Amino acid sequence: MSSLFEPLTIRSVTLRNRIAVSPMCQYSSTDGYATDWHLVHLGSRAVGGAALVMTEAAAVLPEGRISPQDLGIWDDAHVEMLSRVVGFIHQQGALAGIQLAHAGRKASTYAPGRGQGAAPESEGGWQVVGPSGEPFNEVYPKPKPLTIDGIRSITEAFAQAARRALQAGFDIVEIHGAHGYLIHEFLSPFSNHRQDEYGGSFDNRTRIVREVVKAVREIWPENLPLFLRISSTDWKEGGWDPAQSVELARHVKTLGVDLVDCSSGGNLAHAAIPAGPGYQTPFAQRIRREAGVLTGAVGFITGPAQADHIIRSGQADLVLLAREMLRDPYWPLHAARELGYPTTWPVQYLRAAPQGSRAR
Repeated sequence: MSSLFEPLTIRSVTLRNRIAVSPMCQYSSTDGYATDWHLVHLGSRAVGGAALVMTEAAAVLPEGRISPQDLGIWDDAHVEMLSRVVGFIHQQGALAGIQLAHAGRKASTYAPGRGQGAAPESEGGWQVVGPSGEPFNEVYPKPKPLTIDGIRSITEAFAQAARRALQAGFDIVEIHGAHGYLIHEFLSPFSNHRQDEYGGSFDNRTRIVREVVKAVREIWPENLPLFLRISSTDWKEGGWDPAQSVELARHVKTLGVDLVDCSSGGNLAHAAIPAGPGYQTPFAQRIRREAGVLTGAVGFITGPAQADHIIRSGQADLVLLAREMLRDPYWPLHAARELGYPTTWPVQYLRAAPQGSRAR
């Protein structure tokens, strides 16, 4: 049997295999609302056999969006369409996940194809915030340093977003703490120059993620999984690194995080990142081994044999695919065929399935 197609049970939910659709911004929202694009985009990946379909980063506040066209979950009115998306995903036998996010100093930027750098107010932009006052780079907006009350308001916004996610029927919530967005900005000494209880030491820099996890866990039911995505390294000496990632994983595990989704980079405009097939998988392997927590591997995972090896060799418990899922929404079905695993196909597509496939 292919390890990639073994089920995975986390708390009360069971993933039908070890393949997840990684969060990917679609830049297709107005005022944060999900649209028919999200229904078709996410729904087709559920039809394609993924065990878990994650939304793009959903902003917990309007000023937490990366671009004005990003998905949101800051308003109760967002729940209705998200619920429709979740319902369709469930009909295909997949689990639905949502990534809760705040972009921090990397917010209020143009969506791809619309421009570069900061989006002005005339095109839907806004004042951005961060742990300190330095912009991401010379064309990004200059952030306003958050007050203590501002940090607490954002923490509460994450909790309220989790409440809405529950109302919409999501099975899994992921807190976005990676890629140079707000939580990562606090974690990294390159972007956090605070002198108060949220800056300086490891305990202080990780305070916000611990508080967000606690706040979300108070709302998110005990029987449902909670994920945390982190950038395992800044890829520059003196910044956030794998050893600190392991220590953070140990802390958040005790607070109710079930799986650490291990990405990297995004906080430094000119970091030298040695990108290549599976280049981030060693982070997932180390955190899994040293922190004793489930991990997800992401980044240039493209082939079925590669993905199966990651699971089979214990490097991670879940693989999250992004670009490859854009290229092929039915990647899991094709991977099952390549690996010789008998899988089920949607009855509507059964005539195209390999001989011996079952309908679902």
